[in-house]
Amino acid sequence: MYLSRVRVDLNNLSRSMLFNVMAGEAYSAHQLLWRLFPEHDGERPFLFRQEMDETEHESVPKGLPLFYVLSPKEPVSVEGLLSVESKPFAPDLRVGDRLAFRLRANPTVAKAVNGKRGHRADVLMAAKKPFSRDQRKSLECRQAMDDAARAWLTQRASGAGFTLPVKPELGAYRQHVLNKGGDQQVQFSSVDYEGLLEVQDPAALMETLANGLGRAKAFGCGLFLLRRP
Repeated sequence: MYLSRVRVDLNNLSRSMLFNVMAGEAYSAHQLLWRLFPEHDGERPFLFRQEMDETEHESVPKGLPLFYVLSPKEPVSVEGLLSVESKPFAPDLRVGDRLAFRLRANPTVAKAVNGKRGHRADVLMAAKKPFSRDQRKSLECRQAMDDAARAWLTQRASGAGFTLPVKPELGAYRQHVLNKGGDQQVQFSSVDYEGLLEVQDPAALMETLANGLGRAKAFGCGLFLLRRP
């Protein structure tokens, strides 16, 4: 696998694409990043995460879009549009290793309808629902939503090959509405997690890293960024 940093030359984007990418609109980013894999035929071959670049890079100012992309094939730069810095991604994972992580995920659960698996629900909205409109800005409501977000990750950790020795920090919670053309809309939420994980099953964790965690992977969710603390 390859982990890549991808920067965009905003001068060569269309006006609409420029606005969408700067606003973090995930469907436009997904379409743009497909261009890194011109010879690929099949399902989406990458996971990605969009951030703002906080480093100076060849006289380019801070605050511009930066993408992290994980893929089984090495992406190819697109001259005048997408510049790529790639390195092989093959971490040496061992039981007991502790790694700092960042994850943007789409925390959902399948809700049962008449005893059968039904539609998927946003776990934070589900935690918020019991509170009255007047209570929804309260500390108690915020805590219930945070607890639900952490519980979602904790419940998936074991099957994904790791444990969480400390509570992860929670960052931005966003609700997204994406227009895919015509009357097609995609709605999903995302939560940013940051913390420490402990490796329990290296093979399972490698599979999780390769495939991503949770849903909405086509829209910038599911990619783990790891480092040794």
